[in-house]
Amino acid sequence: MVRLLFFVALGVLAWRALTGRWPWEPKVSARAQAVFRARKLLGVSSNASREEILTAHRQLAALVHPDRGGSNDQMHEANAARDLLLDELPHQLD
Repeated sequence: MVRLLFFVALGVLAWRALTGRWPWEPKVSARAQAVFRARKLLGVSSNASREEILTAHRQLAALVHPDRGGSNDQMHEANAARDLLLDELPHQLD
């Protein structure tokens, strides 16, 4: 029994070393993680509209703009978050 537990633990550690996650953690794509971080940065919900995303970006940009004491990196991150979230919106045909 102890031997079995040892091999199970060894297998779990090998899984973690090979995949970078524990076997019981769900597999999340890099894009989904980026979208989650963008929503968190802008402070918008998963069902935010185009206007809500743009408003949140405008508010964040006012805080992190280099002319206001922020940095270029912060501004680029805010712009990238806005662009990613706008790209995730369903496209409407006019």
